Amino acid sequence: MRQLISILVLLAVTISSTAFSQDSPDGGVALFGIDASRNMISLEKGLPMKWDPETGENIKWTAQLGSQTYTNPLISDGRVVIATNNEALRNPKLTGDRGNIVVFKESDGSFLWQAAHPKLPAGIVNDWPLQGICSTGYIEGNRLWYVSNRCEVLCVDLEGFRDGENDGPYKDEEETSEIDYDIIWKLDMMDELDVFPHNLAAGSPLIVGDILFTVTGNGVDESHILLPSPDAPSFLAIDKNTGEVLWEDASPGEEILHGTWSNPAYGVFDGKPQVLFPGGDGWLYSFEPKTGKLIWKFNCNPADSEWELGGAGTKNNIISTPVIHDGIVYLGVGQDPEHGEAPGHLWAIDPTMEGDVTGKATVWHRHGDDFNRTMSTPAIMDGLMYISDLSGFLYCLDVKTGEHYWTHDTFAAIWGSAFAADGKVYLGDEDGDVVVLKAGKTEEVLHEVNMGSAVYSTPVAKNGVLYIASRTTLFAIEGK
Repeated sequence: MRQLISILVLLAVTISSTAFSQDSPDGGVALFGIDASRNMISLEKGLPMKWDPETGENIKWTAQLGSQTYTNPLISDGRVVIATNNEALRNPKLTGDRGNIVVFKESDGSFLWQAAHPKLPAGIVNDWPLQGICSTGYIEGNRLWYVSNRCEVLCVDLEGFRDGENDGPYKDEEETSEIDYDIIWKLDMMDELDVFPHNLAAGSPLIVGDILFTVTGNGVDESHILLPSPDAPSFLAIDKNTGEVLWEDASPGEEILHGTWSNPAYGVFDGKPQVLFPGGDGWLYSFEPKTGKLIWKFNCNPADSEWELGGAGTKNNIISTPVIHDGIVYLGVGQDPEHGEAPGHLWAIDPTMEGDVTGKATVWHRHGDDFNRTMSTPAIMDGLMYISDLSGFLYCLDVKTGEHYWTHDTFAAIWGSAFAADGKVYLGDEDGDVVVLKAGKTEEVLHEVNMGSAVYSTPVAKNGVLYIASRTTLFAIEGK
């Protein structure tokens, strides 16, 4: 494993013990999850229980996306930001397959500006065709950070060039019309850090204080056996203001199974700040946020599990995101959905130990017939966890014990996550259906509706409006 890189600038970096959320009173921060805990909930009230895209019932507005959309919308300062591909052409000069960030006006869904990134030349192995950008970004104030399809970490002006100014030190933008993006800084992880993204770099950044944390996407080549850059970092800490790498870690090196696609979470346990990184080997790693020093690691696969090409084995990597709640870390494991369904694992982990804490840090564990492979992130509210798996089941569990209360079968694959808010649980599936269930220990379906195309993302709420992105359309839905 490459030695951690120490940089003097760390001395000037301050980490806050609090990260703001979609529910912040100032509305100036938005990210994947409610806050740095990554819990998929909201404190919003008055959200709709039912709607109908065909009749327009409770539909405030819709906006056309590309042909593939996997990310969650971000709502901040009157704007809605989402990642997709370039099939809904906005700029006739920027044609062809690209990864796009698209920004709409929160009030009516009108288009404001976009970032349109060309695909990497290697194609499928690094940048899968037509998949667009698969990073849900991070908004703070007038800045947006995200990971592009080109394995770049970018900081851009939330105004784009609509303000007529080229802000920041970066001045090499080729397109500077009012519908184009204004780059503040850019870190090319392939060029500068020798990262080799497998299929697509797709981390959703997390910012705490002045530090941005992200996975890099490092993975195997087209053979699915060889690892071109085992010494390249899998985890990064970056100065959010300048793009300078503060520290990097190459765990797990040669042990990467497929790719590194999950997202970091942050918490403070017994007074000790920790940033949690899911590794490409199926282990969860905890680091000191300022220094990158390893605190603990946990193997999310049983010792006798084995990795096989195409997903036939029993070992899983991590695509879902860890959630921190009431001092415990919760994380499910799975594989690329192309590898199909199989048994998975859902862990509750005590984060207060040090070293290799596999086994001894387990609070509870569901697996086998009780839980399948998942890409979904938990939603925890009022003592209950709602988590789905790729096989199409939504589970309601006691968050402290793992006790099972009910299972809802959607009869379709689930790529996104359940979203809990306002006494309801919302969940979309690959068939394009969204189900609304009553939150609680008894299963009760309140509404189910088809959105017209697959829902691979997770619903989000802001200012009393529910936002759902289907594969091709962004819906703003209001309760009346």
